[in-house]
Amino acid sequence: MTEDSRPLAAALTAFADEHPLPDAPAQQMFRTLLPDALMKATSRQADGTYFVATGDIPAMWLRDATFQVLPYVQLIKDVPDLKPILEGVLRRELAFVQLDPYANAFNQTANAAHWRDDDETNISVSPQVWERKFEIDTLCAPLLLVLRLHTETGDAALFDATFWETFAVILDIFEQEQHHEQSPYFFRRRDTAANDTLPNNGYGTPVAYTGLIWDGFRPSDNRCEYGYHIPANLFAKTVLKGLLPLIPANHQSLAARAQTLVTAIERGIAKYAIKTLPSGDQGLAYEVDGLGRTRFMDDANVPSLLSLPFLGAIAADDPIYLATKTFILSRQNPYYYQGEALAGIGSEHTPPEYVWPIAVAMAGLVAESKTEKA
Repeated sequence: MTEDSRPLAAALTAFADEHPLPDAPAQQMFRTLLPDALMKATSRQADGTYFVATGDIPAMWLRDATFQVLPYVQLIKDVPDLKPILEGVLRRELAFVQLDPYANAFNQTANAAHWRDDDETNISVSPQVWERKFEIDTLCAPLLLVLRLHTETGDAALFDATFWETFAVILDIFEQEQHHEQSPYFFRRRDTAANDTLPNNGYGTPVAYTGLIWDGFRPSDNRCEYGYHIPANLFAKTVLKGLLPLIPANHQSLAARAQTLVTAIERGIAKYAIKTLPSGDQGLAYEVDGLGRTRFMDDANVPSLLSLPFLGAIAADDPIYLATKTFILSRQNPYYYQGEALAGIGSEHTPPEYVWPIAVAMAGLVAESKTEKA
């Protein structure tokens, strides 16, 4: 913590004191973590933007960064000093998207540090890119953050020329990956687990056109078994739809492109993603390929099927969602685990029978009743 950050830390601690939790140990944890989680993860850059370290790795995942700071957005009115930091995170995300929209994680500086130095992809990897796995949620992350910031502050200055330039880049990639067979992107990692690289010489398993956006890797950073990741597509549809009324008159070509994408995704979801679940009910698949193959499961990492109401992608009481939720919170989901102390969703990314806390927290966030939240 720097001298300059002490007033903000004090303000966050004061906020925690003014909003005590009923349980004393939980309140003490809240009081400690509210400032610490922000102060220890963020660092101001020379250009005024803020880098957000993901935690156990010295790199910034745009998806992780958005979700790390999202809880603080709703505190801006009470703690105004949060605003420049959160806007600085947004600006850093936009800069990284412009640097490489196919990358999922970035270094704080151009230090040429990479998860693997021998990854093969269609361009030379930037020295500021940590890893170049294409994930739809990477490009959705700054869009969600700007929408939440605008909702909280009403600040139209968020939507400056840089934002719309970056939005155009995002639309370019989404449109390109609706036709992945024409995309130059590939990712190959030698001598690794099968789920850490893309098959078919790095291009992924074959897909048919569906109107959906092709995705290389899940939010867990494991590869998509089938190329259309349904939670990520619904995430993309939601943030694009949210931006539509905010696109100014001088950028109506962007609005038209975004609306076309939204319509295509909605049609693709209706035609290819709503399936008969193993439970016998109609619900959402996790992945499809448009060729008839379907993956029924859910993974702890967000965007997930479980998280869709949290993302604003579907109503929590929607019958399709409720059937999907019942399925994924059962043993029929291959990554749902239940033990004496804990039950919840894990991931291919972690060992079997390990529940990931993200999924436990998300189950509480999307719960409709106090009994379910407990």
